[in-house]
Amino acid sequence: MRWRNRRQSTNVVKKSGGRQALGGAGGAGLVFTLLRFLFAKFGIGAIVVLVGAFFALRAVGIDPISLVMGGAGAPAGQETEAGLDQNASETEQFVAFVLASTEDVWTKEFQKRGMNYQIPTLNIFSGGTTTGCGYASSAVGPFYCPADREVYLDTQFFQEMSSRFGAPGDFAQAYVIAHEVGHHIQTLTGISEQVQQAKQGRSEAERNGLQVRMELQADCLAGAWAYHEQKTFGSLEPGDVDEALTAANAIGDDTLQRQAGRRPMPDSFTHGTSAQRKAWFNRGLASGRMEDCDSFSARAL
Repeated sequence: MRWRNRRQSTNVVKKSGGRQALGGAGGAGLVFTLLRFLFAKFGIGAIVVLVGAFFALRAVGIDPISLVMGGAGAPAGQETEAGLDQNASETEQFVAFVLASTEDVWTKEFQKRGMNYQIPTLNIFSGGTTTGCGYASSAVGPFYCPADREVYLDTQFFQEMSSRFGAPGDFAQAYVIAHEVGHHIQTLTGISEQVQQAKQGRSEAERNGLQVRMELQADCLAGAWAYHEQKTFGSLEPGDVDEALTAANAIGDDTLQRQAGRRPMPDSFTHGTSAQRKAWFNRGLASGRMEDCDSFSARAL
């Protein structure tokens, strides 16, 4: 992707210090002590329940140690924030470029529709961080918090995309950022709130189905951003779209479940299959129209 000498966003913040991610020596000692107490008091059954809850919390990016310690986590000093400077790494500069591009594209597209685009902050962190949605570890991957309307990213995830998911390339990284910005657009347009309301009183499978449509719409909006980036600047190089599609394929629910040695369970999907994620990214890429990303009205995904 051709991006050098392009504008970089001033809305990228580096967060440092604060609580460490799960796994420090203090946290491990606390867990061991708690397990010994439960075994002596209640037997093996209590340990099984605790361990199950422990890994369930980790799976959604919540630090169980911080919960046990009343939200304190493992101490590592007060968390501080700073904008990027001349010493920013190449990856950080690329992140700032992509965010700037989404700012330009969506400000213009919102104006066409008589709306005001509110630019989000993108937080770069390492290990774990505090957010408006609570404490989150890097295990959850890049995410958007609707409570504070900010994006959170541990750039180490990009290395994991390449080594673990087989999805290298700068445009694969751009796709991830644009997808999270897509969730910001859903918040600004009221879609996120409508979906949360629609989930109330539904079964787990129905709630998951609504969440899949949320994620596929964000994929489509990422594709729509890419359309305008290419139309305006011609920045995409041969192979860039393939990088994004490889990333979308690698993080489809069915693919991830197979890699985990499980049979794909559609009722448990929360992001969509690999084929669906690629299809909805391509849908946005084909037209650049937000209106074409209405995954909620689509009969078939």
